[in-house]
Amino acid sequence: MTADSEIELKEAFQRAQKGHNNKAKLVASLKSRYNKLEDKTLFHEEFVHYLKYAMIVYKREPAVENVIEFVAKFATSFQPLPNSEDEQQEEEEEEEEDDEDDHPFLSFIFNFLLESHKANSHAVRFRACQLINKLLGSMAENAQIDDDLFDRIHQAMLVRVTDKFPNVKIQAALAMTRLQQPKDPDCPTINAYMLILENDSNAEVRRAVLSCIAMSPRTLPKVLKRTRDIKENVRKLAYQVLSEKVHIKALTIAQRVGLLQQGLHDTSESVRDIVCSRLLPAWLLRLDGNVIELLHRLDVENCTETAMETLKAIFKTMPAEELLQNRAQLDNRKVIPEDAMTCENVLYWRSLCEFLKGKGDDGEEMLEQVLPDAATYGDYLFGYLKAVPVLTEEQRADFNQLELVMTKEFISQHLIHLIGCLDTNEEGGRKSVQAVLQEMLALTQTPSSLVSLLTEKLLALIPDDQRRIQTVAEIISDVREPIMEVSQPVDENRSRRQQVQLAEVKVRLMEAKQDLEDCIAAQDFSRAAELKDSIAGLEDQRNQVLQEISESSQPVDREVRAEKNDPETLLRCLTMCAELLKQMKIKTRTGPTISALMSSLVLPSIANAHPAVRNMAVVCLGTCTLHSKELAKTHMVLLLQIAQLDEVKIRISALRAIIDLLLLFGFQLLSETVSTQTIQPPLSPDRQEGDAASGEDKGNIPEDSAQSVLVMLSEFLDSEMSDLRTETAEGLAKLMYTGRISSAKLLSRLVLLWYNPVTEDDVRLRHCLGVFFQLYARESRAHQEVVEETFLPTVRTLLNAPATSPLAEVDINNVVELLVDLTRPSGLIKPSANTEEVCVHDYLAVRMCGEMLKDPTAPEVRLYAKTLSNLELSREETVRDDLTTLLQQLVQVVKDRVCLRALEKMLHQLMDSKEQAEVVNSSALQPLGVNADEVATEDPSKSAKRPKRGQRKASTAKGGRRPSRKAESSEESDGENVPESVPVLRSSRRAKTAALEKTKLDLNPLINQEANVS
Repeated sequence: MTADSEIELKEAFQRAQKGHNNKAKLVASLKSRYNKLEDKTLFHEEFVHYLKYAMIVYKREPAVENVIEFVAKFATSFQPLPNSEDEQQEEEEEEEEDDEDDHPFLSFIFNFLLESHKANSHAVRFRACQLINKLLGSMAENAQIDDDLFDRIHQAMLVRVTDKFPNVKIQAALAMTRLQQPKDPDCPTINAYMLILENDSNAEVRRAVLSCIAMSPRTLPKVLKRTRDIKENVRKLAYQVLSEKVHIKALTIAQRVGLLQQGLHDTSESVRDIVCSRLLPAWLLRLDGNVIELLHRLDVENCTETAMETLKAIFKTMPAEELLQNRAQLDNRKVIPEDAMTCENVLYWRSLCEFLKGKGDDGEEMLEQVLPDAATYGDYLFGYLKAVPVLTEEQRADFNQLELVMTKEFISQHLIHLIGCLDTNEEGGRKSVQAVLQEMLALTQTPSSLVSLLTEKLLALIPDDQRRIQTVAEIISDVREPIMEVSQPVDENRSRRQQVQLAEVKVRLMEAKQDLEDCIAAQDFSRAAELKDSIAGLEDQRNQVLQEISESSQPVDREVRAEKNDPETLLRCLTMCAELLKQMKIKTRTGPTISALMSSLVLPSIANAHPAVRNMAVVCLGTCTLHSKELAKTHMVLLLQIAQLDEVKIRISALRAIIDLLLLFGFQLLSETVSTQTIQPPLSPDRQEGDAASGEDKGNIPEDSAQSVLVMLSEFLDSEMSDLRTETAEGLAKLMYTGRISSAKLLSRLVLLWYNPVTEDDVRLRHCLGVFFQLYARESRAHQEVVEETFLPTVRTLLNAPATSPLAEVDINNVVELLVDLTRPSGLIKPSANTEEVCVHDYLAVRMCGEMLKDPTAPEVRLYAKTLSNLELSREETVRDDLTTLLQQLVQVVKDRVCLRALEKMLHQLMDSKEQAEVVNSSALQPLGVNADEVATEDPSKSAKRPKRGQRKASTAKGGRRPSRKAESSEESDGENVPESVPVLRSSRRAKTAALEKTKLDLNPLINQEANVS
């Protein structure tokens, strides 16, 4: 029986190695054999004996993986199958019967694995954790194990997740998946998982924990943080886990918006695809596919851009028919009724129209179904904008009314944006929309927040710059000097004179009538006829005087233009002027109309008491000076004064204008007159920066003007106001990148500012400078020379920083690594084809050697010695000879052992490279095969790139064996212990296939060899 069992067991392990075998039949046959045995001890020992052959193999060989899978299935086959009746009777029989113990074989395997997890061999530890993981994973959902065994497995895996081998940690973390208790606030498994997510340096370990960690209020923030992981695969898995395990309602609005904002802008395309294909569909599925409801969950008023990008991503996955079915609540006019308008459906309408507009001719027909013609939409927009109420100061105190107005302004903004989707090719529709926009800009009740957008859309409908200027100037005139009816008061003196005149006429009239009666009585008819004519004239005169009196008694209304200088009106006018200047082409010069606006509106507003008016006036002045160099020269001093004296926001606006002017016109703008003789001819890209005198390339302009501006900018870098500091750093980066200035001192200041802990929270500054350093240094060799000049001053500043300075906390090794990396010749976008050319690292090496020779006992000598080995030196013999001489001098004077080893290593590298060059030159005429064989047999150490740290030239055999020793170590998932590359001949496809077959491991020879020996 024992012999048969041994044969059966050996055969089972042999057959289990082959993937095509049916493991279920194999498990069943071996299980029947096991059940027939009375004494199962020998079976256990033999089973473990054969299992050990697989456990000593660390490489993921198919044969070994099949054996591990077979062992897990066989061990868990002894567990009872889940039974619904047993589950129902479990509670009834709990008091009568004790729980059955685990199967002896399963307990034996667990005990063996728990004893093996502390082995010295990382392969055994890895296989032990892998088997425990597979055993626990193969058990049924309602499976139970002994409490003591549970605790032992738990403790063992908690130890193994701190193993130094990542693959061991991965299997241990996976094994603890079913051991975690999310409801327990002190669960050690979850605590270990969170610690790994935060601190483990291996990406695959973090991925393994992400895949198995249970979601809870404690673990959710840790998983969210992994969406910003440095590794693409970790971020990708984090989004997958969130889409599968976390309901959208479990996230706050800020977390939802943050996930979408980061995911849709991720640098990796695969991560962006996961967000679009997994996360968004999962959220929509939980909201019954209601996109408007999803927008409600995102707070579109505060996160408009993110919401629009989300809608665009959703539209890309929708078919055309579904796009039209899910359109917003449009009526028969193809507009949203005013009573049904919300922030969400208006934003959806705008995003849908812009998406269809972006499809070109393919989306034109669908766009006509969701958007009316231009004339209809113009009337619709005008009706809604006129209905936006204007709040008084008292009404603004009421939060409900303020919120209502803010909502209406948000809707109005997106309705105005929709103008860009209208078909304005037809002249009638275009004029209709243009008239609506002009009228809305002229109305005083139009909200100030809409003025810039209305002006932008109006100018987009007018292609000609001169017509644009004329149109905006007319609107500004109507807004600032509206036509008003003025009533003239009654002149009392004139009224009194008219009353006296009336009285005289009446007296004369009465006298004439009396004389007429006397003449009639005397029968003097000729005289009576004359009096009758005079009476008629007096009556006409009386009526005329009465009419004049009645007209003068009423006030007269006249139409006059009254200039308004209140802050709100000035701000509206300046906003329209600034938008006009932005939309104008840079080549369009300022004409009489712009000059009139400058003199009557912009320049007087710079002295206004209201900060918002001053700021917009500075923006207008800065933008206008870009169109005229003469105007820029006139107002440059004013902008410099504003940049130093006014409020922070206004200073930043002036600083932006100054930077733009220097970028456009250069530092020659600072001179009073620029003659054609002083303008230097353009230089080549490689020499453009190299010919800069004393750091600043400013032509022949006066040094005082340029120097004062640079001093001002340098002082701004030390400002306590982060916005001003960031704007200055960004401006200097632009000036340096475009070649307007070339200064090692300023570049050193920017490097120190980037590393300064004070700017740690300034994300924009860190991002801007981080991008600038890489682009600037890789643009040309001249830029790398500037970085090389920055090296020593920057290092000295950090070394001499007092303990109270924030710079004392900066890791100087990190700074040195950055500067060395930026000056690598291989990092240039267009590297030089001449490999013999002296590179920047050569000069840097000579500078560092010179610094070390000045004071060989200084603490920075160790830093310089370490940095020397990281340089990419050229093959120019003169430079190498000079470096060799300097290193030989340093070896004699440096006493520090660490420095001495590094210098000797560098010295041997230079000497070895010289010998290699001589060997190559001497064997250049020999056949390739002979030459390769001789070199390989004579000195195998020369195939390696670099000798080990502190290795001497004589130890060639040891140096030749190091790569093979590394190759025999672990094959980690993160690429640790990878041997240094050695140039080899490329094999043919048939040779590769044969070599691959030879590498497949087979356990049968080992098993048979052991059986023969026994």
